[in-house]
Amino acid sequence: MNELILKTECYVTTAMGTEVIGKSTKGQWRTYGEILRRVEEAKQWAIGDWLRDGKQHYGDGLYREAAEVLGLEEKTLREYKFLSGVFALSARADKVSWRHHYQVASLKPTVVTETGKAKGKWKLGDEPDREKMTEFLDKAAAKKWSTRDLAEKVKLYKAQQQQAIELANEPEKYKVIYADPPWKYNDKLIEGYGAADHHYPQMSIAELCALPVKSLAMDNSVLFLWTTSPMLEECFSVVSAWGFTYKSSFVWDKVKHNYGHYNSVRHELLLICTRGSCVPQADTLLDSVVELERSDKHSEKPEEFRNIIEMMYPDGKRIELFARIVADGWDRWGLESEAA
Repeated sequence: MNELILKTECYVTTAMGTEVIGKSTKGQWRTYGEILRRVEEAKQWAIGDWLRDGKQHYGDGLYREAAEVLGLEEKTLREYKFLSGVFALSARADKVSWRHHYQVASLKPTVVTETGKAKGKWKLGDEPDREKMTEFLDKAAAKKWSTRDLAEKVKLYKAQQQQAIELANEPEKYKVIYADPPWKYNDKLIEGYGAADHHYPQMSIAELCALPVKSLAMDNSVLFLWTTSPMLEECFSVVSAWGFTYKSSFVWDKVKHNYGHYNSVRHELLLICTRGSCVPQADTLLDSVVELERSDKHSEKPEEFRNIIEMMYPDGKRIELFARIVADGWDRWGLESEAA
């Protein structure tokens, strides 16, 4: 059992240990440590692939036989085989660990299945969501997320998926819909307020468009949608997908300056969009520019805007999407609202 496993100009590693065969530099020592780490992680993939091949020889007795050969618990062997089945060799990311792959392996797409004359039923798919798994692994590598960090991000995303399903099955119809979506930015800012995905799980335009908001709205209803200057063009795809037409907007002047790539964007936009006929019920014509100093909490919106909406539309059922607080007279949906 002394077969050669690894060899460099300074080290030889066999099944019995590592022999130093030359004077190493600090860089060579660190590089070899990285190799040894990769060998340990590669072992998990290698065993998983070996188990998949062994199925043809041992069938249901595979794990019992493999446990005897390797001295590992059957539970561990099942994990190795499962992950090797989820990720083909070409799909394995070499910049993150086997355990990172394990954290994303349970991700599945949210799909709509047609049921007779019904519009469809939302559920989680049976197949892995390979595109989303790759996205998470790429982020984990770029942002140097630990497995714990990644597990938390995946947990939040899965909760978001489940809430989308619950939203689709919501039987109520609403006259007023208020939404502050977690827009997915491509910014790289890391100081101060920082990039949005440091603060909450983001959603792509496609994911936002796919939300069943259209089924929540009455034939005559209004949507108040928060957006920012960088997302202004793309947000209209969401407005259309949700079944609304843009009419006007409020400008929130935050007073404090914000980070930006082209200028200091100290404002946000609250779009007013309607479905059918839904003009304001109030006689007062409000100023379109509202000057209110922003708080230091990322993306928090002033309650003054909720008051404005209630003044414009005092009657009818209201729901806030991506809600962060409980508000009287409003139904709510969103990750943070559950803890409110």
